[in-house]
Amino acid sequence: MSNKQDSIDEKIIKILQEDARKSFVDIANEIGYSESAVRRRVKNLTQSGIITKFTIATQSADKTSAITLISVSSTSDTSTVSASLMKLTGVQTIYEITGQYDIAAIISSTSIAEINRCIDDVRRTEGVADTNTVIVLRTIR
Repeated sequence: MSNKQDSIDEKIIKILQEDARKSFVDIANEIGYSESAVRRRVKNLTQSGIITKFTIATQSADKTSAITLISVSSTSDTSTVSASLMKLTGVQTIYEITGQYDIAAIISSTSIAEINRCIDDVRRTEGVADTNTVIVLRTIR
């Protein structure tokens, strides 16, 4: 199975990113293809690993989020530190990144106090050399 995608695949992916519950018929009508063609393309995208999962996103007014940028010590393995961070309560997503920092952690909780507790846990994680945290004020999609 090829990992190549064309502009139609990209349109289908964009539609599914906006609403993963959208029916193949609705997607087909939107892009001008048949339902069976859309179904086949989604199957191929899934089998090739381009689409790895279908999920839901919730938005809660009582949630607070932060982005913590993390430097890993030169004697530590970034993958090991990432795995340790994913076990922490409040850590939602880990990105291994390039640049001044090695890891970006997305932290989410119901209060700033819980965010602070999680950041303290991040700082105590073996291999973490430095952090820089920003609180998310507003999410725009």
